[in-house]
Amino acid sequence: QVQLVESGGGLVQPGGSLKLSCAASGFTFSNYDMSWYRQAPGKEREFVAGISRTGSSTTYAYSTKGRFAISRDNAKNTVFLQMSSLKPEDTAVYYCARSGGSWGQGTQVTVSS
Repeated sequence: QVQLVESGGGLVQPGGSLKLSCAASGFTFSNYDMSWYRQAPGKEREFVAGISRTGSSTTYAYSTKGRFAISRDNAKNTVFLQMSSLKPEDTAVYYCARSGGSWGQGTQVTVSS
């Protein structure tokens, strides 16, 4: 019954910002590290950002560090990905993931003028 539902994707211009949300249910959210991955057409799925159970520790892919910020609200069972200074190469389907192998359905982010 693990469910991860991403939202907030869409079309944004280069240099713009977008905030993704992932609503989690079916498990004790605060017991799990959470992550964001993305997959562009013709590319393998790649790690974007991760956050520890309490939110005290975060990690980022080199290509996004300084532009993206992952956060979580354990009271609302939600993890976020704040994206700024977006580039066309950020265009991808973004997936929310729970440690242990659970994935959301993905939300499309398109960075284009």
